Amino acid sequence: MRAPIYDGYRGGVLRRLLTPRWLGALALAVLAAFTCYHLGQWQYGRYVYKAERNARLDANYRAEPLPLTDVLGEGPLPITEQWTRVTATGAYAATDHLYVRNRPNGGVYGFELVTPFRLLDGSVVLVDRGWVANAKEGADVLPSVPLPPRGQVTLTGWALPSEEGRGRSLPKGQLDAINLAEAGKATGEPLLGGYVLLQDELLASGGSPARPQALEPPDRSLGPHQAYAFQWWLTMPLGFVLVWFGIRRELRLEAEEAGAPEGAGSTPVTPKKVRIWDEEDG
Repeated sequence: MRAPIYDGYRGGVLRRLLTPRWLGALALAVLAAFTCYHLGQWQYGRYVYKAERNARLDANYRAEPLPLTDVLGEGPLPITEQWTRVTATGAYAATDHLYVRNRPNGGVYGFELVTPFRLLDGSVVLVDRGWVANAKEGADVLPSVPLPPRGQVTLTGWALPSEEGRGRSLPKGQLDAINLAEAGKATGEPLLGGYVLLQDELLASGGSPARPQALEPPDRSLGPHQAYAFQWWLTMPLGFVLVWFGIRRELRLEAEEAGAPEGAGSTPVTPKKVRIWDEEDG
């Protein structure tokens, strides 16, 4: 009589797991679970960021405007103050715009137009006056746009933080992002630590000047990030399940080839009972 290939299903799986090949598979399962966990964390972080952005929009976007100097100073704009509605009076410190390339609006790419604005106290803030589509010749040719108005202006808009520059070499008068350090260097003006996305302007003489096209309202969608996070986390055990079933299948095949029983956990073969009258018939 042949000895069983392994005695006890659970014990057989554990012994097989300790072999080099299956330890390697287990290590890969651990690595896959670790990766899935962190991908889920990243997706959930994106969801939390967007949810917090929406909360700031709910609190600030349509609120009564605050004096700009109450919100913006020389330091970077705090994240809690982003999208705060602000108002200020002063005059544009330049007669032309800086052109920020590759900016979408309504699904079309073009330029956002930014100009330094000098407040009554002498401080200077960068103002994003709006958007214009690329010229037919491409982004290297600047399109014709309404210039900043002269004289005293009262503006209302939303306070936003400096963007990270990309360090691209561009023609004079163009930027690759609304980066306040780069904009300050281009304009020669020391700028406050955030910029203003323009809502409207009012001239001292009354009326509103011509301006570039206003930007779309901010995106408030949360996206699929929360669902993706849960999908990654639910995927974490998959590698371990595959290892378990792989070992189980390998042991079953070996048992079948050797003619041995499959061990505990499988249904034992019960001998057929012989009835008395069957014996007599025989």
